Amino acid sequence: MKRCSSNLRGRQGREAADGARPLPPYAGGHDSVRRCRPLLGTFVEITASGLEEAGLSHAVAAAFTTIERLQNLLSAHDPASELSRLNRDAALQAVTVSPETFAVLRLADRIATASGGAFDHAIAPTLAAWGLLPANLRRNHPGNWRDVVLLRQRQVRFLRPLALDLGGIAKGFAVDAAIQVLIEHGVESAVVNAGGDLRVFGPQPSTIHLRHPARPQAFARTLSLQHAALATSSPCFTERGWHGQRVSRLVNPQQAAAITGPVSVTVRAPECWLADALTKVVLNAPRRAEKLLARYEAEAFMLTA
Repeated sequence: MKRCSSNLRGRQGREAADGARPLPPYAGGHDSVRRCRPLLGTFVEITASGLEEAGLSHAVAAAFTTIERLQNLLSAHDPASELSRLNRDAALQAVTVSPETFAVLRLADRIATASGGAFDHAIAPTLAAWGLLPANLRRNHPGNWRDVVLLRQRQVRFLRPLALDLGGIAKGFAVDAAIQVLIEHGVESAVVNAGGDLRVFGPQPSTIHLRHPARPQAFARTLSLQHAALATSSPCFTERGWHGQRVSRLVNPQQAAAITGPVSVTVRAPECWLADALTKVVLNAPRRAEKLLARYEAEAFMLTA
């Protein structure tokens, strides 16, 4: 295990890999429900307690509806999504987007700016060239995050031909949105887990089982998480061959190179969008990540073989 930040704690509870599996949260004497649906390119599992069963079922259904709406807005694979409309038109004219899409773009811009581009949501052309995103997202000499201009009245304009992929932040954003819906419905304790990007709240901690990138079929250890979010980035589930080299969904944008091999970075942060985005910063710029982890009261671990 390699420590990636001066803002890290001991080995007892901050290591993870993709596929974290939470146990049910504290039920507090009330009913508890667990539901799972295929969304966001993975399986999203919601476990909630603290209300009668009918109230919990209604709250969980509302949370899934919110996640599905965000998926329909932010998918780079869906030609009808708002993100796809941006990628088609924003280099030609300003495009007005929904409050949710604009919020994600503002958060992405914040982390891209703070990290000096170690997080870059304009990597879609690279992923498309590797066959990991639709071919229509390829661009000749594409721009980067600096060429995405956020204007008034939720308008977005690209200064150069480029294409966005929000996969590095949108899943965490959707987890946070689902948590907010559950809280608004009166749920007292819950876990929302989107393929290892998860967030928990409630009076008791939740136990999280974590995988190791070199042996993804086995759990590395367990940890206790309370009122916090956890996200992991690892190439081990998306790595593939491409023209004699190895590529994955994880990109070092400053080198246009794939991150490959048995490595994973896990970040604990107050919100899941932040944990999700910071994993890429730790992978691509560990030294710069130290300051960001401290600024956002987050912590990180890197696991290797």
